Amino acid sequence: MDYLQQKKKWKRRSRKAMGIRRRLRNSSDRPRLSVFRSAKNISVQVIDDLTGLTVASASSNEKTLRDDCQGKNKCDQAILVGQKVAERAQEAGVSEVKLDRSWYLYHGRVKALADAAREGGLKF
Repeated sequence: MDYLQQKKKWKRRSRKAMGIRRRLRNSSDRPRLSVFRSAKNISVQVIDDLTGLTVASASSNEKTLRDDCQGKNKCDQAILVGQKVAERAQEAGVSEVKLDRSWYLYHGRVKALADAAREGGLKF
């Protein structure tokens, strides 16, 4: 893939992500659950857009979860991260969020994380 094709691809992805984010911010009564997915890890943040602060976060790469994620597949790691972020958000006093999946499809790891966060007590 040459440089121009790669640039178009990332421009398209960022435009799609910002469109989703813009629709979520229009009704800013709840914080958003922002998902980032890399090839090996998954991380999530609960962001309050009114103040611009991160209320809670979790990642499969942090020390407390790294040992639990050892030897598990990516979907199982996403489930652990979803449970942990739900627990931390509940401690911070957040019970309702909006899912910001960025440009990722609601499928696979993103869906597993969202389902685990719902089971952990977060309402979407």
